[in-house]
Amino acid sequence: MENKKLKVVRVITASYVVPWHLGNTLKRIGTDFDVCVVGQDVSSYQDTYPNVKWVDIDLNRKISPLADLVSLYRLCRFFLSYRPDIVHSIMPKAGLLTALAGAICRVPIRLHTFTGQVWATKKAKARHFFYAIDKLITLLNTVCLTDSQSQSQFLYEHHIAIHGKPLPVLGNGSLSGVDLSRFDLANMEQSAKKLAQSLGITPQHFVFVFLARKTRDKGAIDIITAFAKVTALYPHSRLLFIGPDESEGQLEQLKIDTPELFNNVLCIDKVDNHELFLAISHVLCLPSYREGFGTIVIDAAALGVPTIGSNIVGLVDAVANNETGILFPAGDIDQLTAAMSSFLENPLQLKTMGIAAKQRVERYFSADKLYAELKCFYFELAGR
Repeated sequence: MENKKLKVVRVITASYVVPWHLGNTLKRIGTDFDVCVVGQDVSSYQDTYPNVKWVDIDLNRKISPLADLVSLYRLCRFFLSYRPDIVHSIMPKAGLLTALAGAICRVPIRLHTFTGQVWATKKAKARHFFYAIDKLITLLNTVCLTDSQSQSQFLYEHHIAIHGKPLPVLGNGSLSGVDLSRFDLANMEQSAKKLAQSLGITPQHFVFVFLARKTRDKGAIDIITAFAKVTALYPHSRLLFIGPDESEGQLEQLKIDTPELFNNVLCIDKVDNHELFLAISHVLCLPSYREGFGTIVIDAAALGVPTIGSNIVGLVDAVANNETGILFPAGDIDQLTAAMSSFLENPLQLKTMGIAAKQRVERYFSADKLYAELKCFYFELAGR
């Protein structure tokens, strides 16, 4: 008699996580598992992934004790009715509520993947509070993963581990790898050309791209400051400044106080086709203070786009320093500016790093490789 498929529930905080961090997995997982995704407004993707079950439960990213208790109650009700074999969360709020609900409902296998630590850039009481949450998530789950080796080592040094060892990482890291068929320049040449024309970008321009939530933690202020220095020397440079503005008014105030900082900056809200924006860019800039593995880094690399990134946990695994990009000390505007300028001054550096970045992604970070690792991990935990 054939074994029934294991029932897997992936829990996330908000729907925007689906295409960014789960999409590659959801395209592949249906043949091996019955899968359900739970989170805020996730059912908006039901037409994109028809073989997946979707349950909308509001898991607000911000702390709200009453709303969080309601979410916990709804998660428990769902787990008791659906009876999953495996629950697997990502993101801090989803991780905490899933760990609690999974333990209460005695779900056999409970997993969480850490993708960067909220407490790493906090101070005093806030740091202790968020650190305690990560410790609790680790204690309540069967096992926790991280999406990069450096993050596992960082957590181990801060006494978050499993059986005295660093938390495991699937393959060489990342959440779900890169879909190499999607991130293929040959397949998007015409669409990319149209996008460039619509933005007023010509072959004579040199294009940097920042593609993340626009917050201080992600380095949004830093990239604007550094680019202003670069474009003053190289007026043919452009910055695609892409992502939702979550700077709590800081960027708007900056535009009012020093509008010249935004010369040659194309401000764009969040996009659904980020591969096209990467395809018309020369260099990705990710000057974060806190980061997980850096999915956007390997997306860019698949298109032959090298990265300038902060020398921090997570990014040191996504970027091979001076080979597939350049790492600089987080917060050092002068070094960020110098790294950006070096690509404008040295075309050979751009070419060789772009080629190396693409080759590294194909070797280690394809979506097929990452899904194969995840599938084996699930089966191993389930004793299959």
